Amino acid sequence: MTRRFLTLADVAEMLNVSASQAYALVRSGDLRAIKIGGRGQWRIEESELERFIAERYEQTEQFIAEHPFTRADDGAVDDGAVDDSAVEDENAAERSSSRART
Repeated sequence: MTRRFLTLADVAEMLNVSASQAYALVRSGDLRAIKIGGRGQWRIEESELERFIAERYEQTEQFIAEHPFTRADDGAVDDGAVDDSAVEDENAAERSSSRART
C-alpha cells in the first residue's frame, strides 16, 4: 500500500537533498504541504511532490530553450566541480614560477 503523505525526511531522501532544503521548499511555498498535530509536523502529499517535480522539469526545459548549449559550454558542469584542466594549468604555472625562483 502506498502512503498518501510523506514526511520532510521522506521528501529529502526522494529529492536527494537535505531535510533543511526540503523544509525550505515548503516554507517558501514552492512545495505545498500541510502542518498537522500538536507539534506542527509537516506532511507532503505524494501528488504535490509529483507536481513539484513536474514543474521543475518544465522550468528546466524552459531554461534550456532560453540558454542553448554552445560549443564554449562543452565539458562545463554546473555541480560545483572543478575543471581539471584549469587545475593542471594552475599547477604547471606554480611549478614554473618555483623553478624560476631557484
